[in-house]
Amino acid sequence: MAGSAAGRVLRDRTAGVFLAAVVVSGFGSSAMSLAAGIWVKSLTRSDSSAALALFTVWLPVLFGPALGAVADRLPRKPLLVWSNIVTALLLTTLTAVDSAGRIWILFAVLLLYGTSSVLMDSAESALVGRAVDARLLGDFNGLRMTANEGMKLVAPLTGAALYARFGGVSVALLDAASFALAAGLYGLLRVRRPAPAASGDTGDGAGGWTVGMRQVWGSPALRPLVLAGSVTMLCAGLNGATLYAVVDRTLGHSPAYAGVLSAVQGVGSVAIGLLAGPLLRRLPERVFTAVGIAVFGLAVGLRAVPNDAVALVACGLIGAGLPCVLIAAMTAVQRETPDALLGRTAATANTLMFAPNAVALALGAGLVAVVDVQVLLPLVGASAPAAAALVLVTGRRGRLTGAPTAPLPSSTEA
Repeated sequence: MAGSAAGRVLRDRTAGVFLAAVVVSGFGSSAMSLAAGIWVKSLTRSDSSAALALFTVWLPVLFGPALGAVADRLPRKPLLVWSNIVTALLLTTLTAVDSAGRIWILFAVLLLYGTSSVLMDSAESALVGRAVDARLLGDFNGLRMTANEGMKLVAPLTGAALYARFGGVSVALLDAASFALAAGLYGLLRVRRPAPAASGDTGDGAGGWTVGMRQVWGSPALRPLVLAGSVTMLCAGLNGATLYAVVDRTLGHSPAYAGVLSAVQGVGSVAIGLLAGPLLRRLPERVFTAVGIAVFGLAVGLRAVPNDAVALVACGLIGAGLPCVLIAAMTAVQRETPDALLGRTAATANTLMFAPNAVALALGAGLVAVVDVQVLLPLVGASAPAAAALVLVTGRRGRLTGAPTAPLPSSTEA
């Protein structure tokens, strides 16, 4: 059953091209995201500054609804193509970063890099929602997670090795090449005339982007899942900010060892990505979400143990647990939302889920300087499942709607 559903997803040309683009761009992005922190850490010798590099990438998520409105107003295929091209060109400017005095260039590029990622995620979610049969969205999003997170098996180690041998510029150029290739893949998508805007939504003024918030907040199926994602990603941000402190202070390794931990986390994400579709067909989405969050919380607490084997197991469990709420929430968004509003709604859901991550990365960057990670991590690990359980239990009850009566088109709009 699972293999059949995955095969049906992969036989769809649009899905295949999209997943290929995810693999290509995900490889470069995974390598660069890790290398950016190592780069900053090496130039500044500061754990807090390295954590702020991650925060800078996440900061544009705060403006997701406005960027989602842009994605709904522009032809989505050209938007994806040109966003990838511009991002590739932007990354080449990092060749100028050769000292701590020029670290501001890296932070500026990371900010624009994050902005482009939010914009492209909104356009991608809208394309997927129209291209893939609603009954297969869980499988597709699981495969997408597998493709994206699977890059963590090789990309972080590749990025760390490139950085150690040739420096950060080599990783930046690798990422630029991956975005350029992704632009070419998106250019291969078959398109049709765009669907008309939803009745009563002109997209002008505040209503053009606040409609995404109304869509999420007013849905009994979406609201509890998205809020559970919010509290979980808040804890994930605090956990992420401790990465280099754990590597350095707890485990006693060089910053490049973060690549090993990221690769192991990728193993867990690949596994849950392959299982997500079948599990979502057998379990209520809130149960699937709750189990994943519980596994994530346990794993975060285990990261406080000063032992390499425990640290590796913890990273694998984080990789398996954390994506559950994200897959469930985004599947619900794609299934519940009209096409004309999908860019804004997806961006709003991403903002509600990932903005706490950005805030927590900034907060965590300060906390790791004053709080021992062996105290901080158990507290964060215990908070994640407790807060998420409260949201899921007290939220309005609702299930995802069934598949539409008519099949969705196999190709997507521009």
